[in-house]
Amino acid sequence: MLFAESFADDQTPASDRLVLPYEVRRKSRQRVTLASGEELGYVLPSGTVLRQGDRLLTGNGLVVEVEAAPEALLEVRTSDRLQLVCAAYHLGNRHVAVQFGDGFLRFQPDHVLAEMLVGLGCTVSEVEAPFDPEGGAYGAHAHVDSHSRRHGYRPLSGADVSEPHHPGHGAHRSPARIHEFK
Repeated sequence: MLFAESFADDQTPASDRLVLPYEVRRKSRQRVTLASGEELGYVLPSGTVLRQGDRLLTGNGLVVEVEAAPEALLEVRTSDRLQLVCAAYHLGNRHVAVQFGDGFLRFQPDHVLAEMLVGLGCTVSEVEAPFDPEGGAYGAHAHVDSHSRRHGYRPLSGADVSEPHHPGHGAHRSPARIHEFK
């Protein structure tokens, strides 16, 4: 079994893929199966979520790229942008994980929320798509650009936001490490 030891930089080509749905990417300690069939183990600081495009570095130098697996979702659309913002507000007010796209919102199936959004005048439909919701504003990283804002990067447990970028930990990652199972 391979063990992920850190986040890889964006320059090294990936040698394997890790395709997981959102709920599994939220687990901080687990064993998973890579696209190649190889097993991988990792331990992340509590609260860390693996995001679409994250890259893990194993002890033997392999780079594994994280992909959001397609899953059943609800998609909200409306031709009125203000109405879509209102829908996002109501979902956020209920602490629902939401993915924002060009003209749509996606969230995990919940018929009560779907009925509420239809009542607000939105169209809600079932889709199968990768789910990579916003990371949230709390604990946002001090160095904020469009990439880090889009993916909700923040310092991981114990990281100091004043630390400079460390090569080998991705473009906007804290220097936190991924440790093997004990």
